[in-house]
Amino acid sequence: MTDASQIRRIIVADTQVPFVTGGAELMVRRLVEQLKRRYEVALVSVPFRPEIKPSLLAQAAAWRLLDMTSANGQPTDLLITTRFPSYCARHPRKVAWVTHQHRAAYDLCGTPYSDFGHDEEDVAIRRQLIDLDKRMLGECRHVFTIARNTAARLKRFNDVDAIPLYHPPPLADRLHDGPYGNYVLVVSRLEPVKRPDLAIRAIAHAKPDVRLVVVGDGSQRGALERVAADAGVAARVTFEGAPDDSRLAALYAGALAVIYTPFDEDYGYVTLEAFLARKPVITASDSGGTLEFVTHGDTGIVTDPDPLAIGTAVTQLANDRGLAAKLGNAGWARARNVTWDGVVERLVG
Repeated sequence: MTDASQIRRIIVADTQVPFVTGGAELMVRRLVEQLKRRYEVALVSVPFRPEIKPSLLAQAAAWRLLDMTSANGQPTDLLITTRFPSYCARHPRKVAWVTHQHRAAYDLCGTPYSDFGHDEEDVAIRRQLIDLDKRMLGECRHVFTIARNTAARLKRFNDVDAIPLYHPPPLADRLHDGPYGNYVLVVSRLEPVKRPDLAIRAIAHAKPDVRLVVVGDGSQRGALERVAADAGVAARVTFEGAPDDSRLAALYAGALAVIYTPFDEDYGYVTLEAFLARKPVITASDSGGTLEFVTHGDTGIVTDPDPLAIGTAVTQLANDRGLAAKLGNAGWARARNVTWDGVVERLVG
């Protein structure tokens, strides 16, 4: 068995939904950049179509056909896999750093955020996916996850033990502090499971001179614009789209706070980005991974997933910018200890 001191060539395997770039994609790119500082690294991606349920097992089988033990006639020393179904690939020294499984078949099943229900066909596919994940992850030398929340799912559904391994957000090097301004910020893909509509509805219940800036694009952009109009806050909500990194860092720096209220998030590096800009985070009690960093009254405010409660939290911070600064500084102290060096050492060791 190759030990860590002999590792030279590494393959990182990732699933890719064409034309989609989110937190998982950015994380993998950053991982590859960090590994390339020390090793010869290649990224292998295979297109994934999550919307075609009957083909999920076939797509996993496509990964299973891939033998990553060598490339171009030379051996590869380590395979690092990420999302389903990349960890189905074959290698004698395989490590998983799981961003998430196919959540629609797991914890999201039966919710408005999943196309899986409880009919006979869906139940059968779901059982096969759960069994497959257990067997494929069982092949791994180590199983890591991006957060405790993800590790808990692996244990609950697959009886797989995993170690949380936190990484800095992609924007970490560009973030800086600034004044606690007159707007709150949402940074998110505009999709139902991220629940950006909660922040839009919340502004109607917040102090009238506080605005909302929404950063990100997605399938719900038009619907969210209508939500703002229906709530009577269209003039107070700005949709920024997808700005470049400098603009996004400036938006973080000038915000009063960041609202981040997804449903049962895996990790949510928006939280750490806010903290690195010394901004408090308003999150929800069912937001999952965000609660691994946001402690109510210490680094942010945790509310019910309710627009009135979120709006009340915004007003509290608008009326007490000293409190916003106190919470933001505590968040910065927490986030600055999350580094890539620790991630690389654990994955390769």
